[in-house]
Order: sequence, then C-alpha cells, then structure tokens
Amino acid sequence: MDGKPIESEAAPATSYDKPGATQAREAEVGAAPAASLPTPDAEDPLLRDIVAALKTVYDPEIPADIYELGLIYSVDVDDERNVAIAMTLTAPGCPVAGEMPKWVENAVNAVPGIKGTTVTMTFDPPWDMSRMSDEARLALNMF
Repeated sequence: MDGKPIESEAAPATSYDKPGATQAREAEVGAAPAASLPTPDAEDPLLRDIVAALKTVYDPEIPADIYELGLIYSVDVDDERNVAIAMTLTAPGCPVAGEMPKWVENAVNAVPGIKGTTVTMTFDPPWDMSRMSDEARLALNMF
C-alpha cells in the first residue's frame, strides 16, 4: 500500500492522516485545521474502500458524511489489515457520541479483507468548521 508511513517504531504498516495530523502514532492529533481532505490514491484500493465505507456514516443531525465533515483524523492499517481510526465529533455532547464509533467500526469492518477495526474518540484538537471539505460546505450551504 502507498500511504504515508508513520515515523514511530510502534507504528502500523500504513497510515493515512488527515491534513494537519501528526506523523508520530502516539503524538497528539494535529492542531492545524484541514485545508482539504486527502484523496484516496487510485493505486490503493484498500484506502479507497475504507474512505467509501466512512462516507456511508452520517451524523443524523447534519446532512453530510463524517469523512467530509472532517471528523476522521487518521486511519492506520497494519500488516494484518487491522484498522485503527482516530475520530472526533462536532461537539462532545453530541447525542450519538456513544453510538457513532460503533457505526464507524461496522462500516469499515464491512470492507472486504479488513480483519478488525478499532475506533478511538478524541476531542484534542476540538473539531471546528475549518476541517470540513468543500463538498460538506456545499451540502450545508456554508459558502
């Protein structure tokens, strides 16, 4: 797979970080807002399929998927095809905070070849609207 390798010894084989995310696995997820979302590499069908799965998960109160909203901070895939996802919510008090990680886990586990998925919720850095893609801004009429 052609992803961004993480610079940590304990890192998985491949990491796909949102812009602004750090390269070290144990480091804080990036504080810089995302200028744009990473585009799945056409030569990396696994990443393309994971992103497609993430795009099926919606916050029920917002008509945009969690990937385009910028709620996914990183996706790490190890050699055994275990996936680790770091994500956030638009607000810590989100009514689906307890359910959304399971939705993400189920969606990614449905990707053929994925052995298992772990979703870690983080609020550091807190989500803000600058993390949204142009697609999400258009869907929410926020231009």
